[in-house]
Amino acid sequence: MELIDGNLIAKQVLAELKTKIAELAGSVVPHIVVIRVGDDPASVSYVAKKQKTAAEIGMKSSLVLFPATATQAELEAKIDALNADASVHGILIQAPLPPHISETAIFNRVLPEKDVDGFSSVNVGRLVQELPNAVAACTPAGIVELLKRSGAETAGRHAVIVGRSLIVGKPAALLLLSKKLNATVTVCHSRTGNLPEIARQADILVAAIGKPKFVTEDMVKPGAVVIDVGINRVPDASKKNGYRLVGDVDFENVAPKCSLITPVPGGVGPMTVAMLMKNTLEACLRRNGFAV
Repeated sequence: MELIDGNLIAKQVLAELKTKIAELAGSVVPHIVVIRVGDDPASVSYVAKKQKTAAEIGMKSSLVLFPATATQAELEAKIDALNADASVHGILIQAPLPPHISETAIFNRVLPEKDVDGFSSVNVGRLVQELPNAVAACTPAGIVELLKRSGAETAGRHAVIVGRSLIVGKPAALLLLSKKLNATVTVCHSRTGNLPEIARQADILVAAIGKPKFVTEDMVKPGAVVIDVGINRVPDASKKNGYRLVGDVDFENVAPKCSLITPVPGGVGPMTVAMLMKNTLEACLRRNGFAV
């Protein structure tokens, strides 16, 4: 069993991006704008991490704050202004949004060329059609990068994805199914009748169902590559904050059966921010006529 070190691979990706940004020699500076609505503690933390990472690689980042009471129209007006601003290359709407705001409508308000989260209908459609200007959602893109850089073969392999969300499951399936990766893909979810049986067929198993330790030893075949997307808080009295983070995989019992496996934390998580930076740089390059 070998651990896939997401922290290390994310650092490699970010170092490469920093070099590419420096090579632009100030002719243009990639610029991402993050919109946060309300003060959800997790969102505050995630946004701070994104801004810190952008600064470290020489990218400009701006933060637009709205109160939780902001209206759909107010948010849309700001997005329209950012869409029209030529100095802005990427716009990210930090989810979750308050219940009175339609996330789908807001994601689709962002110009596809500036949709660095890859959630808009246009970018999902481009991903389906395998168009070169498709922007893939950051977590699935990070999964693919982890597989590539850890030497995991995808062509001809059976990938089973447990979870069908727009953020992870569906785009991950499209990426693995693409002519670049050539995997055979099965997508399962909470209502799949024979899920353990299907999971045991996987050469590559992606767990993204949002339930702690959902994937157990009997669901994994020997030698499989396991990618654990889950980040779940479970009570732990021994921790100062009263909880610890675990994935969707029962790591202790599953890991000995795997050829490769991601830990939680330190696996997929760091890659999500790294791929957001990559998407923003590529949006900047396209906008300014540079090769991507």
